[in-house]
Amino acid sequence: MPRTSPARLIPFVLSEKPAGTKKYSQGHYLVPDTNALLNALDLFENTAAFYDVIILQTVLEELRNRSLPLYNRLIGLTRSEEKRFYVFFNDFRLETYVVRDAGESINDRNDRAVRRAVKWYSEHLAQAVKAAGGSSKKVPAVVMLSDDKENLQKAKKDGVEACSLGDYVAGLEHADKLLDMLTTVKEERDMREARAAEALYQEYFSVSKMMTGVKNGTLHQGSFNVSPYNYLEGSVHVPAFDKSLLVLGRENINRAIQGDIVVVEVLPKDQWQEPSTKIIEEESMNKDENPDADDGEAVVTEREKRALQEEVKKVHSKSSEGRPQPTAKVVGVVKRNWRQYVGHVDESSVSQSAKESRKQQTVFLIPMDKRIPKIRIRTRQAGEIVGKRVLVTVDSWDRDSRHPVGHFVRSLGDLETKGAETEALLLEYDVQYRPFPKTVLDCLPKEGHDWKVPASTEDPGWRGRRDLRELNICSIDPIGCQDIDDALHARPLPNGNFEVGVHIADVSHFVKPQNAMDAEAGIRGTTVYLVDKRIDMLPPLLGTNLCSLMPYVERYAFSAIWEITPDADIVKSNFTKSVIKSREAFSYEEAQLRVDDPSQKDELTQGMRTLLMLSKKLKQKRMDAGALSLSSPEVRVEMESETSDPIDIKTKKHLDTMSLVEEFMLLANVSVAAKIYEAFPQTAMLRRHGAPPKSNFEELANQLKVKKGLELKVSSSRELADSLDACVDDKEPFFNTLVRIMATRCMMSAAYFCSGTQAYPKFRHYGLASEIYTHFTSPIRRYADLVAHRQLAAAIDYEPLDASVRSKGKLEAVCKNINIRHRNAQQAGRASIEYYVGQALKGRVVDEEGFVMKVFSNGFVVFVPKFGIESLIRLRDLATPEPESVFDAENYILKTSGSREVQVSLFEKVVVRICDVVEEKTGKRKVKLELIDPAPAATAAGNGEKGKKSK
Repeated sequence: MPRTSPARLIPFVLSEKPAGTKKYSQGHYLVPDTNALLNALDLFENTAAFYDVIILQTVLEELRNRSLPLYNRLIGLTRSEEKRFYVFFNDFRLETYVVRDAGESINDRNDRAVRRAVKWYSEHLAQAVKAAGGSSKKVPAVVMLSDDKENLQKAKKDGVEACSLGDYVAGLEHADKLLDMLTTVKEERDMREARAAEALYQEYFSVSKMMTGVKNGTLHQGSFNVSPYNYLEGSVHVPAFDKSLLVLGRENINRAIQGDIVVVEVLPKDQWQEPSTKIIEEESMNKDENPDADDGEAVVTEREKRALQEEVKKVHSKSSEGRPQPTAKVVGVVKRNWRQYVGHVDESSVSQSAKESRKQQTVFLIPMDKRIPKIRIRTRQAGEIVGKRVLVTVDSWDRDSRHPVGHFVRSLGDLETKGAETEALLLEYDVQYRPFPKTVLDCLPKEGHDWKVPASTEDPGWRGRRDLRELNICSIDPIGCQDIDDALHARPLPNGNFEVGVHIADVSHFVKPQNAMDAEAGIRGTTVYLVDKRIDMLPPLLGTNLCSLMPYVERYAFSAIWEITPDADIVKSNFTKSVIKSREAFSYEEAQLRVDDPSQKDELTQGMRTLLMLSKKLKQKRMDAGALSLSSPEVRVEMESETSDPIDIKTKKHLDTMSLVEEFMLLANVSVAAKIYEAFPQTAMLRRHGAPPKSNFEELANQLKVKKGLELKVSSSRELADSLDACVDDKEPFFNTLVRIMATRCMMSAAYFCSGTQAYPKFRHYGLASEIYTHFTSPIRRYADLVAHRQLAAAIDYEPLDASVRSKGKLEAVCKNINIRHRNAQQAGRASIEYYVGQALKGRVVDEEGFVMKVFSNGFVVFVPKFGIESLIRLRDLATPEPESVFDAENYILKTSGSREVQVSLFEKVVVRICDVVEEKTGKRKVKLELIDPAPAATAAGNGEKGKKSK
């Protein structure tokens, strides 16, 4: 095509001055094969090297089929301007397209395609430099990277420049540190073969055997979960059984890691057991293991055997009333859920000589997540990374290795420093926290902070919008809220009814389907709220400014407006794009004061009083329908304004204005769900909360019956709600809240889904007692709401529905991702509170009331309402030597004798001494609870000594 104007010039894609090394001083481009990226993507992400990388279409597609998480990380690299990664569509170019030969495997064809592309690129660059009048010395090298011996040999034969990852890294400036990031799988296997290590674990079934077994019902597939109290106990929930299948002991767990999708075989009935009543921790059970002498040992240590035998005896000695659960063993892994893990190096596994040298050695990495086993890594930096938060990747777990094998990625910084702990938390829960790339920022309005709603209503921006600027609209949010999603109004109508409006930020006006910002928001899925920061789903220009419904400025909104009777019955609903101008942004506390102040008689305050009156009636209707009022620990960490250091912990106080907002957000979500389902019955973005199986409540129901003589009925949400209301103890007001916290943990998780994937009865939201539900009210911070906005806009004929929200398959993928992101965000938020509570209590010793939530044969769990924390108190923490004990499992009572005599009973109020400690297992600062004998509890409370500092 002739270049007829400067506007049509095709820019040179590759960097004109590619990075050089000692070997390739003229500069070079790297072309990794799939094998290289699968084994060492961490290396390619490193900022110290690996620039100017050509990713072939063949490799990209193969990586997507092999590992979607790695594919997504690689796509992120191709968007980075700094790293200069380029995608070359070699299969679409005649000179580089390769036809698969007869009898040739797909893998061999792909390897040949990579070699062909590298050779073509070398010749292409030589011609380009020659045409520009340059010398052959200035031609950049094109280097294939691979760890596949056969591929390297064929490349040499074909005259293609190629080398292994190890050889390439060895020639780089920071070789010592970068070599640690190379997978040690091959090296580990060679070492084991040399020692003729015997298999410790059962070999996995073949894929065909597993598929056949699952199909005919002799095997079962599900997600593997590890008990937080016993590392030798896992469980797998499968459709064929009401209760989860128990998986006990290392041999039966058979190398499964938390979150893996596994196939299990049910063991004979005489081997069925009850869940463990004993706390068993890996670190105390297998202390001072030698990471180098790992292989060839028995897979189960003698101490582990004794612990398991005690459990078996306990079950067999129980009366016939004890009901063992089905027990199973893992026979294969369908999908590994391995990710990058954060932890710290076990100092006892580091040799003193290696600390002082750069000699490579094997050490143990202890993950932050207690459910993940110790990981063996080989490193030259052992001395430098002791005492640091470290990021590692798991590479393999072979039958003849007691522990999984991984490699070092990078150090995050010193243990307990705010920066390292926060980054560790974000990595641990896979929160996307990198700065927004330029491609995303380019999607923002060019006017930036100066953007305004067009002054003229004739402007295209006003098309189809109602002018609601004259309404007395306000927002009510937590203190300091900047990303204001929602605002409300209420006003009387001439017929005695009320007009009520919920106005939601019109994010879909700014975030268009399938552009870079939409793709980024879809990947992030949700905003993540930590104690000291917020990781936004959208760039701050939108989230805290242009979309935020700030007071006194005009904003685009999506409004749901109802006519409601004084008895809170809905007469009619209407949805419209709009322009609003909020009168005020209240905090919950400010709104409550204003509503309660009889001297305030203005229209805005009267509107809030109307909303409050109606919200109470709406809530009563929900409760009458069987909605649940559940509970979870809620505390707020107060920070020092300049340093962001925690200074105090406060229990969140519930205000009527919080319920006011909640009820109308629920009403909006239910109304929108019905509207988009009516318009798009196959592809509506909805949210469901499944009814929990009755077996989930068996333990709690038995505990309440035995300890309090209370009956927990669970046949329906209404019956459960009534039962929970009846769970009261006249002597202890907090008891009902404690039961609701425990009931919450028996529930299923709510999840987003595409309406065409479920039958209508399955749409029901159990907790809210609603037939249909979605999320519409927080599009600044949740991607699901943004999808619902697009569907609602199409349902009211405001704009056509984009193909991305019309495809059931695409929406299913979106739902899968945002469900994971939503759960991760919740866990990250809780972990952040836990970290800052530990920091706030640092150096303090406080006596507080707590309640026994769980009793084991060698310890118990205490929940402290004031700080929203729960912690384990082991018998060994009570006295030295560890006291003798008798555990009455049927009555949930633990008695000790000998060095210290105490009796602990479920639901009992106790007084505990709270201090801070660095947890040996995870390296995290945690609160430590010390039991002050149960007997003085009532006395201490009666004397007003609750919360008193110990001297």
